[in-house]
Amino acid sequence: MLNTGPLGSGGIMVNYRCTAACRHCLYACSPTRDTGYVTGEKMQEICGLLRSGGCDGVHIGGGEPFLDFDGLLTAIRALKKNGINLDYIETNAYFVHDEASAKEKLTALLDEGADTLCISLDPFHAEYVPYGYPLRLAELCRQRGMGFFLWKQQFFTVLSGLPPEKAHSRAVLEKHISADYINSTANAYGLHFGGRAVNIKDAYGGRKPAAALVDAHPCRNLLSTNHFHVDREGYFIPPGCTGIRLPLEEAIRGIPEGKYPAFEALYHRGLAGLLDLAKQNGFAPDESYSSKCSLCFHARHHLAALDFAGLDRLHYEESLKYYD
Repeated sequence: MLNTGPLGSGGIMVNYRCTAACRHCLYACSPTRDTGYVTGEKMQEICGLLRSGGCDGVHIGGGEPFLDFDGLLTAIRALKKNGINLDYIETNAYFVHDEASAKEKLTALLDEGADTLCISLDPFHAEYVPYGYPLRLAELCRQRGMGFFLWKQQFFTVLSGLPPEKAHSRAVLEKHISADYINSTANAYGLHFGGRAVNIKDAYGGRKPAAALVDAHPCRNLLSTNHFHVDREGYFIPPGCTGIRLPLEEAIRGIPEGKYPAFEALYHRGLAGLLDLAKQNGFAPDESYSSKCSLCFHARHHLAALDFAGLDRLHYEESLKYYD
């Protein structure tokens, strides 16, 4: 059986719903995803597994964790009860429109021992959340003694000059930043082009014949513990390779052979193995793709639509909703 080995740096995705549908979102979160949020019982289960796997620190992300603040507090308490350090909480700062409520939330977080926020600031988020919100939340953190970092601070320069109190359309951002801002922002992030970001690579990258992209190098990154995630249902998501998800318990204690054929094909034989499996199940690749990851994504999408175990069908469907 295969397993991850000792767990390193990771995060818990408490939900998939978000107030934004950012172009670069690896997890294809959006306002139209379901409202489900990790439960206290599931958090206890996840924490126990993380501890058994050697993990002693995580961050909390989503989705947008603040969409269910009581649920967020419950998740934080579960981490504390199980001796797992909370490194930071990710947020797009949407909730700062109600400043009094935002201050109360920061106080409640500090009371629970949560002391650092990762606040999103970039042109992709600015299409949904006024960029003045993360700046205002940063100021409230300073006033309250809450630690924070703006991700990424460098994008303030390209956004400054736009009205900070409202979100901005693609057309406005193209005029203000550049016609190439989607591609340049993705490059500045150093993105792995998975999830919804696959659309950026397909739209702006050059294309190569499918045959030239295929190799049989095993994808051992699928069991990497460097910045892995666990979703609200307790599934392990490999770093970068979103759309693949395996029960966390199996990832830690052993993945049964033959249970996840798409995962096994990639892990043992790389893209060539996956493509063979997909073709055996009716996949007809296009003549060209923007990258190996794009070809892999579309082959997995085909298999996910056939309900292959270990592939998140909804993830691929949501990822291909490109928000113009």
